[in-house]
Amino acid sequence: MTTTQAKPQATHDNFTIERRYRSAPAKVFEAFADPAIKRRWYVEGPGFIVGSYTPDFRVGGKETSAFTVDAGDFKSDEIRNDTYYFDIVDQRRIVYGYSMSNVGVPFSASLATVLFEENDEGGTTLTFHEHVTFLEGADGVKMREAGTRQLLERLAEELGEESVPVDWGNVR
Repeated sequence: MTTTQAKPQATHDNFTIERRYRSAPAKVFEAFADPAIKRRWYVEGPGFIVGSYTPDFRVGGKETSAFTVDAGDFKSDEIRNDTYYFDIVDQRRIVYGYSMSNVGVPFSASLATVLFEENDEGGTTLTFHEHVTFLEGADGVKMREAGTRQLLERLAEELGEESVPVDWGNVR
């Protein structure tokens, strides 16, 4: 008797988001660097139940978070995010890799770059670029990009700025 296993799958994609903030680059960068500020906009949120968050914002630092989501019709098992920082240039650039897993089973691995540039209005133009590999069980680049856009809108709220709701209707 022979058994066949499903062929492992991996799909590769990328996306770029540019977001302008009224706040200066120093303030926007601080929202990534300060653990208390980052926890509020990046880890916590409506429907998110944080199990753990261990920040370590430095080159070579490893940051982890584990959470579940209970948002109306959507409930999740434990989702984990494991991040490693490759490069940090104060108020200019962050380069990091991260993986996400669901109940210990990895479903994606990414390399992300965040650029902070002062714009002509004295605020910040933030450019977020991600290269991602999706494994079996992942929901794809549209969902990842929408989730990242939502995080950047939560950052706007943290900065005391107006945010634009993410339209999840066109995501799937």
